[in-house]
Amino acid sequence: MLVRGLVVLGRAIREEPRIFAVAVSGSVLFGAMTVASAFVVGAVVGDVVVPAIERGAVGVGGLALAAVALFGISVLRVAGIFGRRLGAGYMQYRLQAAYRRRVTRRYLELPLAWHHRNATGTLLSNANSDVEAAWYPIAPLPFAVGTLVMLVGAVASLFVTDWALALVGLAVFPALFALNVAYSRRMAPRQARAQRLRAEVSGIAHESFDGALVVKTMGREAQETDRFAARAGELRDSLVAVGRLRGVFDPLLETLPSLGTLAVLVVGAIRLRQGEISVAELISVAFLFTVLAFPVRAIGWVLAELPRSVAGWDRVSRVLDATGEMPYGDTTLDVSEPRPASLAFSGVRFGYEPAEAHLPGTEVLGEVSFTVPAGKIVALVGPTGSGKSTIAALAVRLVDPLAGTVCLDGVDVRRLTAASLTGTAALVAQVPFVFDDTVRANVTLDRPGIGDDDVWAALRLAEADGFVAALPEGLDTMVGERGTSLSGGQRQRLTLARALAGRPRLLVLDDATSAVDPRVEAAILAGLRSSAGEAGAPAASILVVAYRRATIALADEVVYLEQGRVVARGPHAELLATVPGYVDLVTAYEQAEVDHTKDETYDEVAPLTSGLEIEVDR
Repeated sequence: MLVRGLVVLGRAIREEPRIFAVAVSGSVLFGAMTVASAFVVGAVVGDVVVPAIERGAVGVGGLALAAVALFGISVLRVAGIFGRRLGAGYMQYRLQAAYRRRVTRRYLELPLAWHHRNATGTLLSNANSDVEAAWYPIAPLPFAVGTLVMLVGAVASLFVTDWALALVGLAVFPALFALNVAYSRRMAPRQARAQRLRAEVSGIAHESFDGALVVKTMGREAQETDRFAARAGELRDSLVAVGRLRGVFDPLLETLPSLGTLAVLVVGAIRLRQGEISVAELISVAFLFTVLAFPVRAIGWVLAELPRSVAGWDRVSRVLDATGEMPYGDTTLDVSEPRPASLAFSGVRFGYEPAEAHLPGTEVLGEVSFTVPAGKIVALVGPTGSGKSTIAALAVRLVDPLAGTVCLDGVDVRRLTAASLTGTAALVAQVPFVFDDTVRANVTLDRPGIGDDDVWAALRLAEADGFVAALPEGLDTMVGERGTSLSGGQRQRLTLARALAGRPRLLVLDDATSAVDPRVEAAILAGLRSSAGEAGAPAASILVVAYRRATIALADEVVYLEQGRVVARGPHAELLATVPGYVDLVTAYEQAEVDHTKDETYDEVAPLTSGLEIEVDR
């Protein structure tokens, strides 16, 4: 553990050598002045105070010289403290900030399959508490390095003063080192367990907050509280175990330097009677051990934090060294003219590994082939679990196929640059995500070149301009965390406008309008079709995961899926006439829509009779 901890510290020094040099310089200056102060104090006592007592008079010149020397040493020590603390703090916070960015950037590079295997709470802990733990020893590290320099100087001074006192002093340091090694070995597993439990507690809390609606509506508050309390109790017990171990070792670490000072005084008194040393030398050595007691603790602080640092680094490096990233290519698509893009799936197979997302290693898609011609609307239709959302994710390269190709304008998406891919295709998911920000910020996402006119144009195409204009502050209205001030349909339309504002050439809608009124959905798709090619409007091909019959009928072609395979392709009317499974599914959708419309009609009438106010999204 000690070696691994020193390796982590070595990495920190290599990454911030200049700042570390400043901090260590300040610490060395402080250490040198500490050693110097011991001998100045010894000289003052032996050459000024003792003679003054013997003569009964104080020498003004000697006293003034002593005062100047002590003042000068104090000023230099303050300068050393300032440089040490400023450098150490700056180095620690720079490393923490840098590694938070690296971990977050790595999250963005890793594919969704990796994220499926790791809880959100764990990822939050990696980027926060684990990064902090990894670099926690940086704060006392320069002090400890300066202390080592100071100890070398102190030991050399001891041997110059008296060899017997030097041997007594040297006996303290091996004991301190052995005690710290024993402490590190016992602390390492406790710190590792505490870091793991921190992540688990964070994960449970995040899951409970994220699922607050389910917890409330299902009456699971007590069970969630008990689940959180159990894990929090384990974390408490783990931290108490860490505290108990500190409580045993810290007094020992504090006591050893004091015992060394006492031993020096005893041996020094004997040597003084023997005439081997002077009063000034005894005072210097005793004072040196007194002032060394606190700096020596800095070494103990670093060694004490090494187990926690290693535990944090192991968890951070697990993210940084994770494999499975999807590197982008260097091919760009010609976007000089705003024309629709074509999409082609050719022999695409996709499946999860057995360990991914706790799913069996079965194939999700098998030999899927179809095209979305430029400027056309293609509807994906199929029963639940047939692979529609997976196809949507593959179309915008959230995941890569196990076999086959997905091409935009004839180019494999794996060969495209990130900018070319995101500038060409946009995905609107079924579950909308709205940031706790203004309407404008949610639509633009700080993308350059998107002004208010573009925002309103996108809102109009998404049939969202009406409700946005009615908001208290229009585009400047804060929508709350996850858009809590908006209805489900309004959130979906806002995220659709976000995608449209970027003027994609391929728009992938993964049941992205399921929460809006069927008439509004039809108006959105009709508006996208009729506006294609008009000035200021996105000219996009559309791949839509569809359930409603009216939406399916708007498509130029329907791709019907069953169990991850394309069963039939063609116009809606043709599939109705030739594919029994398709007829059954669409009929079921249609019946569900009729039942839902009846429920909405009842909800609109019910307030008149019951006094309840029910929102129907329009």
